Amino acid sequence: MPTAIAVTSPDLVLPPHDRQTPPAVVQPLDTLESSLLGMHALIEQHGYVISLYPASVSGDVTQRLRTVRSVLESDRIALLGIDLPPLGVALLAQQLRQLSVCDFSPGVLASAARLLAHYIYAGALLGSVAKLDRVPVSLKSHAKSWVPGAQFAVLANPRPQLVRVGQEELAGPEFGTRLLAAAGQAPSDWVTETLAPAWRVQGVATVPLPAESARWWGTGKLVEFAAGLYDVSVLYQLVSSVRREQCHWCGLELIGDRCGFCAAPLPPPSPPTPSAQSPSPSQPQLRTKSQAPSSSAELPAAPARAASSVRALPPGAT
Repeated sequence: MPTAIAVTSPDLVLPPHDRQTPPAVVQPLDTLESSLLGMHALIEQHGYVISLYPASVSGDVTQRLRTVRSVLESDRIALLGIDLPPLGVALLAQQLRQLSVCDFSPGVLASAARLLAHYIYAGALLGSVAKLDRVPVSLKSHAKSWVPGAQFAVLANPRPQLVRVGQEELAGPEFGTRLLAAAGQAPSDWVTETLAPAWRVQGVATVPLPAESARWWGTGKLVEFAAGLYDVSVLYQLVSSVRREQCHWCGLELIGDRCGFCAAPLPPPSPPTPSAQSPSPSQPQLRTKSQAPSSSAELPAAPARAASSVRALPPGAT
């Protein structure tokens, strides 16, 4: 059975692209008892569980997830707080669901979440930025948000950006993506009719707005959007091109510089060991080359046209 992918609410479960994509599960459940029973059943059936939750979610949710893992005393549960807007988290969960049927080990799949998040363009169309505190907002933008009819396009990931609609453009992906759009109380065609062509997306899908989105963006009058890779063969190539390491703590495979299950970082590279004996002047000097592993894996170039814009993730970045 493939590794189970869990999210914290049903509105973070996007429809699958095909019949091969397994569904996501919801954890935690309403009570601690039901959460324990549900998580235990997932481990028994799938072997490993990767549980994604938005970094903005309430402390009660994260506390229950940690309690479940502690009570079950299981090292087969990965709890990954993702610093993406809710629709971006839903898209990331969908990508991991696609990859869960491939030949990746659970450790590689869990640590791939940070890599894939780097390629997700997540933002929103807002009528006001007065309560937006997750993206830098200038005083000038705050003042303009009080103007009737003003609209702002905000990009939260991979690089924060805020522009006035009609005056500037959002920096978009330089590789093929599929765009998801979720409208709140103020529906607008700007995302599908203006942003999608500007970003040259390869498809647009409309999905329900996650309940957490209004709190994340500071307003219910929004249209949230997220663009990312959708072809499983491209996702597979991206993840498989990164060098794999072995976690020195739990022994699972990983990519990058941190284990997705136990969160242990890779140890720093060992210094070369000096020779025990200095060579005799009359003997030829033998030299050995020590190739210590790097402390962090380099990100592969992004698919298609993004090769020139991709950088390595800094250690500890999400």
